[in-house]
Amino acid sequence: MIDLSHLRGHKVAVLGLGKSGTAAIRALKAAGVDVAAWDDKVAGRSFAEREGVPIRDFGAEGMDGVDLVMLSPGIPRTHPHPHPAVARALEAGCRLVGDIDLLAEALPQTGFLGVTGTNGKSTTTALLQHIFQAAGIDSEAGGNLGPAALGLRSIGPGGWYVLEVSSYQLETITEVPWSIGVFINITPDHLDRYPDMAGYVAAKQRLVDGIRAGGTAVIGIDDAYSRAVFDATAARPEVRAIPVSVENAVEHGVFVRDLVLYDAIDGAPRAVLDLREAPALPGAHNGQNAACAWAAASAAGVPEEILAHAIRTFPGLAHRQQLVGTIAGIRFVNDSKGTNPDAAAKALSSYDTIYWIAGGRPKEGGLEAVDPYLAHVRQAFLIGEGAPKFAAHLDGRTPYQRCTDLDAAIEAAYRAAKADGATGAVVLLSPACASFDQFANFEARGEAFAASVKGLQVRVERGDL
Repeated sequence: MIDLSHLRGHKVAVLGLGKSGTAAIRALKAAGVDVAAWDDKVAGRSFAEREGVPIRDFGAEGMDGVDLVMLSPGIPRTHPHPHPAVARALEAGCRLVGDIDLLAEALPQTGFLGVTGTNGKSTTTALLQHIFQAAGIDSEAGGNLGPAALGLRSIGPGGWYVLEVSSYQLETITEVPWSIGVFINITPDHLDRYPDMAGYVAAKQRLVDGIRAGGTAVIGIDDAYSRAVFDATAARPEVRAIPVSVENAVEHGVFVRDLVLYDAIDGAPRAVLDLREAPALPGAHNGQNAACAWAAASAAGVPEEILAHAIRTFPGLAHRQQLVGTIAGIRFVNDSKGTNPDAAAKALSSYDTIYWIAGGRPKEGGLEAVDPYLAHVRQAFLIGEGAPKFAAHLDGRTPYQRCTDLDAAIEAAYRAAKADGATGAVVLLSPACASFDQFANFEARGEAFAASVKGLQVRVERGDL
């Protein structure tokens, strides 16, 4: 827990009592800070009551006496419109901050490394933490991934906070002195929150715009939005901008060609790592994650030999192309975090013979991102609210069947793969949809997939299938 005693004497309002807000409440209480809270949901208000924190409907009654407002990421500051409590705070002239702002204020001598992007940010964040640990560098990882910022352990000078930051979090952050920022990629997502892609890109760009003088921005340049962010950042003389690509060789950057990672940051390109030696990082998208991590860790001073070894030994993350079982030579891969078509496309590009489980609650936009990789799909198994949309898109392109639920899809995919007898078959859960029609979150969906695969294996071993 982070010591927030520097806020004694302030009256603090915490808006939103999810992961960030509950960690903030505990840290503020432990520091003896005068704090009140609000959450639109009964469960959040119940937590505050159990903690002995006053509940105030700031949107209705205003911000009387409050001078600092900590805004949780789920509370809209601007888009699609300000939350009523935010509007009241702005009217009252309160200072609005995020939990990462408060972490940075409490520990100004610690290094801050932020990671954002539409896809790959969790893997890149975890990989960087693994690299720092391998290098013996005191570090903590959290933010959008893992513990909330104010629930992390205190780190002194010379250490690093490696923080995954979503667009929602970046809306709330005001003054974090990022030493290194990683901007992996950007594709359409969260367009229910933002008025258009420009608004979404602007929220993401707040990370690199906030890098302090003398800091480093690592930016993927393989999509047009990210290239524009790179060009704007490279024009700032006080920040070093390092380009990353898995499509082309780049000068003064890091790139991947034929599954080999090249470092050209300080001169001529040098082959530094064969990514086939990193089994937890399959596919071109993970090549991008590894290249971004290489550039960021290099900027933090990690020696190359430690960097290469750490990437080779990275164990991977749950729900992100996680191998959960092999039955009769058929691999079962849990990519439940593939919650949009672009993320699913990256998973589909990683295997040659796929029995694809897709569907859930569909997001805005079309499914065209998966089209280049449908040749890899022997058959699709469609579940949830998104099944009709997927069926309409796949009709005439890829064989599919609609399944009643995840368990039925897993069994149907196994039967199809076994009947085909193809070498290297993979049953891949990469839904390209949110989970909320059937599961509490993508983690619950991934855990259900893994449990169902284990159950299937028992049935196969008993001879029931």
